[in-house]
Amino acid sequence: MAGGGEISVARSGDALCVVLAGDWRLARGLPSPAVVERGLESGGKVRRLSFDAARLGRWDSALVTFVAQVAEGCARRGVAVDRSALPAGLQRLLALAEAVPEKQGARAMAARVPLLVRVGKAALTTWEEARGWIAFLGEATLALGRFATGRARYRRVDLAIELQDAGASALPIVTLISFLVGMIMAFVGAVQLQQFGASIYVANMVAIAMTREMGAMMTAIIMAGRTGSSYAAQLGTMNVSQEIDALTTMGIPPMDFLVLPRMLALSLMLPLLSVYADFVGIVGGAVVATGMLDVSLTQYWQQTKVAITATDFATGVGKGAVFGVLVAVAGCLQGMRAGRSAAAVGAAATAAVVSAIVLIIVADGVFAVVFHVLGI
Repeated sequence: MAGGGEISVARSGDALCVVLAGDWRLARGLPSPAVVERGLESGGKVRRLSFDAARLGRWDSALVTFVAQVAEGCARRGVAVDRSALPAGLQRLLALAEAVPEKQGARAMAARVPLLVRVGKAALTTWEEARGWIAFLGEATLALGRFATGRARYRRVDLAIELQDAGASALPIVTLISFLVGMIMAFVGAVQLQQFGASIYVANMVAIAMTREMGAMMTAIIMAGRTGSSYAAQLGTMNVSQEIDALTTMGIPPMDFLVLPRMLALSLMLPLLSVYADFVGIVGGAVVATGMLDVSLTQYWQQTKVAITATDFATGVGKGAVFGVLVAVAGCLQGMRAGRSAAAVGAAATAAVVSAIVLIIVADGVFAVVFHVLGI
């Protein structure tokens, strides 16, 4: 009994007949061709194998797999297979399965790859990725140098459009997220500070956290998902439609014409958006403080002014500028390197968001360490 169906073999000289009976369903288990293999190996050389399906009931892909395995075993032994007695539908499925040869190594398991091979491949992939980043950063630096000396080939209207898209168009989502972040921080702080009768210091906590960390970082993450992915999708689509190749053919550097306006726009707008996010977050904290803690708006404002210093403000603005460059570079790099297919464009957009967020978090950690060492 195998897979709900019955298998038996009948030997006649150098011919072997495989009798199939009953219902063959994959849900009952994949049948094994061991009975047939034992029949092929016993009683002398078998030159021909046939099937008897007169008592065959209902069947599905379990029977297709079984017959294919039997045929594969016969092919290795040089035994001819007669499938004329099988159902016509089964014969068509087998012909379809054999129409395209199996890809060599398709059944190899990833776990069988030696550890050193996997480590070597990962190292080579990482090295190629690092080389791509370094090369792109070098080209971007040269493009900025040409911009500073007035030799960059780009359109000012493109820069204005990118400034609009990365600035004013992003205000609604930045406003919403920053306001909610400020409210959440104030609420969490209020729960703890109320235990010590220090509710007034909620203003200090929200102000310092927003200006030094959360304003710039949350804005950068928002822009990575909103604008960085857009850059990758736009440039990836241009790559698919060969627009970038057309620019190169006309002697126009794609770095100047496509990447430079986007990089300038985001690096200029993100610090301004970070300042705006700081203000909105402080307003969100004020809503919680005045509504839950009986802190007057005047007290909240006075504590905020005392808490924030010029160093805190400059720290947030500087982080915003760096984060803007990282988001723009990540988005443009993935877009310029995207493959020439729709799937590749989507993959580039996803990779742009992931790499930008990782870079933002890593850079923020580096800033924290450096500022701690410098005592800022």
